[in-house]
Amino acid sequence: MRTGPLAARRAGRARGSAAEVTWLDTAEDSLAAEGLALEQPRRGTPRLLRTRPEPDGFWRPGAPPAELEDRDSPAATDETEAAALRPVGSFAGRATRLMLADGVEALLLRGQLRAAAQEVPAARLTLAGPRPAVLAAMRDLAEALPLLPPRAALAEEARALARGTPLVARRLGPPRLDPTLDVEGALVLALGHLTEVLLWHAPAAAAGDTPDGVHQMRVAMRRMRSLLRVFRPACEGSALRGFDARLKALAALLGPARDWDVFLGGLGAEVAAALPAEPRIADLLRAARARRQAAYAALRPALEGPALRRIAWDAVALIETRPWRTEAKEAAAERRAEPLEEFAASVLDKRWGRIAEAGETIATLPDAEFHALRIEAKRLRYAAELFAPLWGRKKARRFLDRLAAVQEAFGLANDAVVARALMASLTARGGARLAWAGGVAEGWALARARRARGKAEAAWGDLISADLFWLQD
Repeated sequence: MRTGPLAARRAGRARGSAAEVTWLDTAEDSLAAEGLALEQPRRGTPRLLRTRPEPDGFWRPGAPPAELEDRDSPAATDETEAAALRPVGSFAGRATRLMLADGVEALLLRGQLRAAAQEVPAARLTLAGPRPAVLAAMRDLAEALPLLPPRAALAEEARALARGTPLVARRLGPPRLDPTLDVEGALVLALGHLTEVLLWHAPAAAAGDTPDGVHQMRVAMRRMRSLLRVFRPACEGSALRGFDARLKALAALLGPARDWDVFLGGLGAEVAAALPAEPRIADLLRAARARRQAAYAALRPALEGPALRRIAWDAVALIETRPWRTEAKEAAAERRAEPLEEFAASVLDKRWGRIAEAGETIATLPDAEFHALRIEAKRLRYAAELFAPLWGRKKARRFLDRLAAVQEAFGLANDAVVARALMASLTARGGARLAWAGGVAEGWALARARRARGKAEAAWGDLISADLFWLQD
């Protein structure tokens, strides 16, 4: 506290004290089932906290657990009956309060989480004060310190430690929009949701032990960038463009890692299975695994350094300040005033029109046009997936299933194209052995692409005849 970025912003003396809390729940974990925790400090009144978002409720990434004033929750009716509750876990350590510049107060908790015989270190930094000053302080601190919105509340971490189970993600998959939201409310809810998803998968992506972390991060980022494009007519400005640029830069690092994962788990594995005794294929896969390791090594500093932290706190700032209100033009304000369903239908109409221009058959499309159509189909899918709950998922399911089939077939064709490019880069200076193996893999990729094109044409025919769920009565 006496040196470093936090000390540099000090505007007063630090005050420290012991901090000790215990979290309680019923034997059936009924509070946990509702996303709640009863926090009992060493001295003072217990607090009922919301530690996980309600299924379709808004959640601000980076916000501390909220104390509930309404205690009518069925699971909380016996919260004052000590006999019905049991300790789940506890925290013991030090709480340091420090005034920072511009009226910001910092509270730093450092200590140990304890549950049963387990004990792990834990820390939390909370800033309070004027919103602009708090956001500026957190951004500045995050440039030098590993400060991210926590993936779980301390109570949730203690619960997982006690159970010996992994943490449960607050949010996964696409956001679910409520039809009662307005246009701006839909954007901030979805942005908060996808920020949570992005941060959840980041540790697995940095570790690189499985392909899933990078894959899920890429999906979350694509959904996020699609979200920004979808809402651009209503919410635009330099802050959103800067945020999108940061996403694009991180996506450029995720791409190579994902490409090598797809090759090694797909086409590379197929070739190896077909020629298990061929040493030149083994050499090729060994070289591909080395490239994968290099791609992850290039990615890791971005995920563990300031790049991801900037994205996270930029997202929090966008949600909290909504800068498009002052940056966007008058026409955008008019779009924000539209009913959400009307806004969504206009977006889906526009995106459907772009892909419907290809006609009923795509058999003769040149590769470049096929690739462009694949991108447009992907953008339509993200938008349709986002807005489908406004009309009911059952109404949209048939359309989304057909669109998913198109995207999967298009993706398989594209994977083969990417694999050919990877082989060209891998064998450029690899000698005759790698050149031979790369030629085998490229031939395999070409055959795979042709099969995928055939599947894409069939799936396309099903899609082009589908009912458009946003036009249904």
